[in-house]
Amino acid sequence: MRTEITIIRPDDCHLHLRDGEMLAAVLPASARIYARAIVMPNLVPPVTTVKQAAEYSRRIIDARPESSHFEPLMTCYLTDSTNPDDLKAAYAVQAFHAVKLFPAGATTNSDSGVTDIANVYPVLEAMQEIGMPLSVHGEVVDPDVDVFDREAVFIDRVLEPVRRDFPELKIVFEHLTSKTAVDYVFEQDEYTVATITPHHLVLTRNDLFKGGMNPYMYCLPVAKTAKDRDAVRRAAVSGNERFFLGTDSAPHPARMKEKAGAAAGIFNAPTSIGYVTQIFEQLSALDKLEGFTSIYGARFYALPPNGSTITLKKRETPVEMNWEIKAGHDVVKIFKPDVSLFWDLVD
Repeated sequence: MRTEITIIRPDDCHLHLRDGEMLAAVLPASARIYARAIVMPNLVPPVTTVKQAAEYSRRIIDARPESSHFEPLMTCYLTDSTNPDDLKAAYAVQAFHAVKLFPAGATTNSDSGVTDIANVYPVLEAMQEIGMPLSVHGEVVDPDVDVFDREAVFIDRVLEPVRRDFPELKIVFEHLTSKTAVDYVFEQDEYTVATITPHHLVLTRNDLFKGGMNPYMYCLPVAKTAKDRDAVRRAAVSGNERFFLGTDSAPHPARMKEKAGAAAGIFNAPTSIGYVTQIFEQLSALDKLEGFTSIYGARFYALPPNGSTITLKKRETPVEMNWEIKAGHDVVKIFKPDVSLFWDLVD
């Protein structure tokens, strides 16, 4: 039984860093593990221009721990009024590495998102032409659709028409949660890839309601059934390079989680690589870990593998840590499911 593993330093292909005091508080956890991250643009106001992206990137770089070389890869928040020519110019100079589609109202700070996919068809056409990836939050916001079905309905109503009309558009189906979504991606060609989060490898919807409603197990899309989780796990350890790690680490102050109308999002950055490694070990797939965390995502985004490595070790007793961090006057709690963590980053 392996108790230690060294892999190429991973990339996080889906990360929320927020801004200001929250950015300064949470960035060190990601920078300790990941060399690069695809940074989500759903700030207030959202990142929609090259100037905003450059300024946000500079704030992230300024917040890096001393001696850190963590590299933020910026994304553009797609709106109904996004200009295709502006995107072409931005992509040409790598100001943006992807465009993020949030259906309006789907998740945190998504009110400025796309109200109808037809509104952005000129943008999608331009993106297909230049090879620019579209990163999608794959849920519909129709109030008549059950929250546990939103991902499957998104495939039918949005993704399949887009894929039919733009067959060579690079699409990243973010944070898969359902067997339906996993099966859909397996059936597609190289233009459709997907990210998988640590928490969706661990949780089922039972965890959300165990012992009463637990807001720290609440994210969007919500965790699904054990059958769905097993399908997500199967995809992660498959060795298929169209599935790769995106933590979707999304911090919120405890005061925004512990209230009626709790904010959706799980801050998993400090424990992310440990839980992923633990799941891969349990599934006898440690030989597939490096591809999932460090190679496939970089390859999709046309980036070289990172030049450094990290080492993880399995502890004999559960990892002990301070399960919360300070962010100004706020506290942010770290993802701690009802599953003990034994794998820890040691180098």
